[in-house]
Amino acid sequence: MGLWYDEIFHGHTRLGLLSKETLFSGQSPYQKIEVIDTVGFGRVLIIDDVFMTSEYDEFLYHEMLTHPALTTAPSIERVLVIGGGDGGTVREVLRHPDVQQCVMIEIDEMVVNASKQHLPGIGTAWNDPRLEVRFIDAIEYVNKSTDAPYDVILLDGTDPVGPGAVLFDESFYADCRRMLTPDGVMALQSESPLLMMDMFVDIQHKLRRLFSEVHPYLGPVPLYGTGTWSWTWCSNTGEPLRPIPERQAAIVEGSKAYNEDLHQAVFALPNYVKRALKL
Repeated sequence: MGLWYDEIFHGHTRLGLLSKETLFSGQSPYQKIEVIDTVGFGRVLIIDDVFMTSEYDEFLYHEMLTHPALTTAPSIERVLVIGGGDGGTVREVLRHPDVQQCVMIEIDEMVVNASKQHLPGIGTAWNDPRLEVRFIDAIEYVNKSTDAPYDVILLDGTDPVGPGAVLFDESFYADCRRMLTPDGVMALQSESPLLMMDMFVDIQHKLRRLFSEVHPYLGPVPLYGTGTWSWTWCSNTGEPLRPIPERQAAIVEGSKAYNEDLHQAVFALPNYVKRALKL
């Protein structure tokens, strides 16, 4: 019989997974990292006692972070991924044949190494020649980099605690905008409007001060406690509901969740979210 591994949400709710064994446990300079093998969700990455991703439902998160942005941006030749050390987001990015270069900024090399070894089914694109992984501070990079701007930026950070908290500052979002082409698209995970409504609304307000087009969208991720998660599409031009058909056709066949109908549906917001955002 295995042991139960629980994540506690705000001291009143918990999600428990029955663990068969611990495959990896380490302490990096930044955080505690674990990979466990569970009965129901397969292998699970845990950072500072928070469930990050699982073999069972990771596609629901990674496909929805990636494809609404990459199917709508005018160009997707250069893509920047910040975070995403499990490899799932860059995997989805590199399924798009139009992507010529994908730069991934991850501060914690231990996360990537543990994921490569123990979550090989999630990170399947590490050897793609279009991918460049840099183990540096994303805050400093987007603030000071003189690299050419990116067509798409994807923020695949952890929750706003610990080393991931600074990835939710308005100054960081502004620096990301600086690294975008004028008609580029940025997408990010923006927490759960059910469990973290104040944080969700705060993120939307910060983004609206920086971008003329800010559109949150919702989908299920069972590993994340409430089941309902959000992402947000941002740009100063463009329209999230006008994907490029050829881009969609290139990736829908190989997607587990994303398709043409779902792209339209996820941007339809329930009343409790509209009212919180005063839409």
